[in-house]
Amino acid sequence: MTHALLVLEDGRSFRGRRFGAPCTATGEVVFNTSMMGYQEILTDPSYASQIVVMTYPMIGNYGIAPEDFEARRPFLSGLVVKEPSRIASNWRHEQNLDAFLTEHGIAGFCDLDTRAVVRHLREHGAMRGTIGDADEGIAALRKRALDSPIMAGQDLASLVSQTTSYKWERPSLEVAHPVAAAQRATRSLRVVAYDFGIKQNILRRLVDVGSRVTVVPANTSADDVLALKPDGVVFSNGPGDPQPLTYAIDSAKRLIGRVPILGICLGHQILALACGAKTFKMRFGHHGANHPVMDLRTRKVKITSHNHGFAVDPDSLADSRVEVTHVNLYDQTLEGLSLRDAPAFSVQYHPEAAPGPRDAGYLFVQFAELMREHRNGRGS
Repeated sequence: MTHALLVLEDGRSFRGRRFGAPCTATGEVVFNTSMMGYQEILTDPSYASQIVVMTYPMIGNYGIAPEDFEARRPFLSGLVVKEPSRIASNWRHEQNLDAFLTEHGIAGFCDLDTRAVVRHLREHGAMRGTIGDADEGIAALRKRALDSPIMAGQDLASLVSQTTSYKWERPSLEVAHPVAAAQRATRSLRVVAYDFGIKQNILRRLVDVGSRVTVVPANTSADDVLALKPDGVVFSNGPGDPQPLTYAIDSAKRLIGRVPILGICLGHQILALACGAKTFKMRFGHHGANHPVMDLRTRKVKITSHNHGFAVDPDSLADSRVEVTHVNLYDQTLEGLSLRDAPAFSVQYHPEAAPGPRDAGYLFVQFAELMREHRNGRGS
């Protein structure tokens, strides 16, 4: 491990050591409060162009198992941890964290006080940063950060989306799942899922509730989706700012009312924008697996997994067709909505639980029920 620096755009610097790929990395620096699930975090396309700081002190202790990946490859720019585990003790692992980052050209940074980084970001907000050799100097690395693009205004979904359609048939990895095996086996529902950076566990959960899934690229038109005769459409998670995704917002406008819709994370924001809402950049976002979210209809609270730096402005939904269904109990962020005049709902958090917890998995069952009701209602 060689000496290195993490330098933020405001000039704050942190000295540590490299691991992973020996490259310079720039990106928006965010922190994740999950205590587990680092593989799912590393391979979540929603972290594209970001440097992720893990608050849990040791990362990598169970190694890397490809079955747990959420995408074909990682898209994040860098990983910051207090201590990368030097051993991997899980029998399923095929390589350690250091080797994985090296293979994919991702810079790692360690041997620093990650608590200080997180506190600085909480006080001053997420900001661009650079991981680089200490010899390059603070001023030069800060300039690299300042020269890098800001997150707002970027269409990152096009960067991470697959460019061709494909079928998905694999169910969840768990042997025991709350959905009956018989229901999974019937697979009578046809679902089209937009890939804005879709996580594979979303696809597994859709299969679990009896769906045959076709994944389509981010820029697929509404007409092409409807030509597949879906029982439902999923707007997936993904990275960055939803507002530049005008092609996706236009598709959502044309699909609303014609087919049941489920939006997740970025997909939630796209659905809201299609209904005339506005979105905004959050101070430091929500990144973690421990956020309490209340369902306003039942008053029940679920602990949920999050990864987003933008959110829907609830004030922009006043007197609209949209009903606010969920709020975050940490800061009252809008976390869910449904349409009063169409079979469509969405959540800002991640019900697929990758990483956990699994409290919100029932939403896939609700989506399946909505699709069946809509199909029976139209007599097909």
